[in-house]
Amino acid sequence: MPLPSLRVLVLAVAVSLVACVGGDTDEPAADGAPRDLLLITIDTLRADTLGFMGHPSVSTPVLDALAERGHVFTNAHAHNVVTLPSHTNILTGLYPYQHGIRDNTGFVLGDDVPTLASILDREGWATGAVVAAFPLDRRYGLARGFDLYDDDYPRRADATAITIAERRGDAVVAIALDWWRAHQDERRFLWIHLYDPHAPYAPEPRFLADDPYLGEIVAVDSYLEPLLKPILGGEDSSTMVVMTSDHGEALGQHGEETHGLFAYEPTLWVPLVIAGPGIEATRDERSVAHIDLLPTMLAAVDIEPPEGLPGGDLFGTAELGDREIYFEAMSTFLNRGWAPLKGVLAHSDKYIDLPIPELYDLEVDAGETTNLVESERRRYNRLRQAIPEAAQALPSGGAVSEEEASKLRALGYLSGSATDKVSFGPEDDPKNLIHLDRQLNQLVELYRQGDLATAEQVARAMLVERPDMPLVVEHLSLILRQQEKLTAAIEVLEAALERGVEGRGLVRNLGLTLAEVGRARDAVDVLEPLVADGSDDGSDLEMLTALGLAYSDDGRHADGIATLERALVVDADWEEALETLGVVHLRRGDLASSRRALERALAVSDRLPIAWNTLGVVRYQEGDPDAAMAAWRRALELDPQQWDALFNLGLTAASLGRRDEARQALEQYIATAPPSRFAPDIARAREVLGALGAF
Repeated sequence: MPLPSLRVLVLAVAVSLVACVGGDTDEPAADGAPRDLLLITIDTLRADTLGFMGHPSVSTPVLDALAERGHVFTNAHAHNVVTLPSHTNILTGLYPYQHGIRDNTGFVLGDDVPTLASILDREGWATGAVVAAFPLDRRYGLARGFDLYDDDYPRRADATAITIAERRGDAVVAIALDWWRAHQDERRFLWIHLYDPHAPYAPEPRFLADDPYLGEIVAVDSYLEPLLKPILGGEDSSTMVVMTSDHGEALGQHGEETHGLFAYEPTLWVPLVIAGPGIEATRDERSVAHIDLLPTMLAAVDIEPPEGLPGGDLFGTAELGDREIYFEAMSTFLNRGWAPLKGVLAHSDKYIDLPIPELYDLEVDAGETTNLVESERRRYNRLRQAIPEAAQALPSGGAVSEEEASKLRALGYLSGSATDKVSFGPEDDPKNLIHLDRQLNQLVELYRQGDLATAEQVARAMLVERPDMPLVVEHLSLILRQQEKLTAAIEVLEAALERGVEGRGLVRNLGLTLAEVGRARDAVDVLEPLVADGSDDGSDLEMLTALGLAYSDDGRHADGIATLERALVVDADWEEALETLGVVHLRRGDLASSRRALERALAVSDRLPIAWNTLGVVRYQEGDPDAAMAAWRRALELDPQQWDALFNLGLTAASLGRRDEARQALEQYIATAPPSRFAPDIARAREVLGALGAF
């Protein structure tokens, strides 16, 4: 999909241009001020894929109607090309090097950084947020100041599985609308985050199109109708609506399939509409950015913004069009050791600071095909020097838990280990490594599709080329674990660590895999130092949970319980620690403590198949086989590969004379359970089936 020129795009879709187009917005907004604020962020939404931004065929009537009533900024940009830092820019009004969030994981927003929610909460507003996917999980600090921060997307059963940990937009809107209506007597700020356009693109059948990405956008438009209908219909005339995206999607341009690698216009240019009382419907070509949204919304409700913000009120008297706007893409630096990407925009001039620098004039070259660095040295030097000094320091990534890494893999993000590299040459420029990015995307897609044998081949070939790339080692070990090649996974991890490949995640994965093969003592020896040496500050809850289970596997139940309780001090609702605690108490024969831990876990989320399976065992041992079978059925509903639950269900059904259910469960168990791990139980299942007359 070609990216249209900004100038051509505006002329193509504007019905009438008014005086403020082109930057003349010195006059304040018309009389009237909003009572409520509604922020809508649509993940991975390209600016040129909406009807009101000139797309020739996509149908977005709801957002088009919002744009018709609002102020459309046709030249708006993000500062990051991944979800968490971009949303942090929006909610704090700060650049990423100022608030400190530089990637989707490994960073937590400090309690001392004011956010739009914390400011409005202090002023007595009702504040609600409903987010759709893991990159905006509350653990990263954006929940502060919100009365409601609903991040209850589905949890997954298996940390090595590639499934999508998100919820559809209509479910998000329904929760948000309930909250909005429940607080209609208060001043309200609602932030709603929709994730549907993110890869992989799989719209509902009713929204299917030749281009599934566009189908997702049509779906999002439809999902927003119940929330926006009262505003668009005039019943609600007191709400200021801000609609934007966190970043766009490359869709193959410049060789990038999705986003996060480069910062070309397909991923950096974003839609932005602001509508509401006192806001004139018009189109505005000024160069604006996400840092302007917080001061704009606060000014609209007459609240003083924090001092020192780099952005300004888009409807105020400040002249914003002639400044430089900073942007960056740090994920591949932090996760792969490639060169960090920084840059600045100065209206139509765009400079990208890499070992092979780039300069473009977007007014005449919106597709960024002609690099002007050699022919425009003066412009190049001016923009190179405009990168803020504070942004020059390279960020250090924090510890990334296995649970975080696994969820982000499932979301299509490729998260690895932070790098200590500080010097970069052309060989580290992402432009020269794009083939590896394509291979990584291919690897993830093969993994997601279940073609593990081909995925293994791709990963091994990549390691031949880049044996020092921890991300590939991590993926290969997970692929091998999925194929029940646990010994091979251990060999891959141990070999990488022996040749000096760094990565806390590699050590963690080694410990987890050792525990899976029954080498509990070795697992403890691997995991324990990462906690005992002080490198773990208690925030890596998956590490603590894994170590607690390894202690129990090694017969050290008291140490296991203490370690799991330590994780629960950090987060009392950490469901993985709670369900593991239930397992350890069950092993000790403490049914009451096991039940309490499991019920606490399921109160946090009822989508935990391991907790349901363990609770079934507790209920059976308490003398309630019917309740036990109900729990095992629920475990299998959530995860058909809960082989322990399948085995338990089959044996219990047989003991109760429920022959049909027993046959079905045991036959499925024999057909699907890996013999390398369950050979004795498979033999037992065959015996029971034989007694039932099946064989």
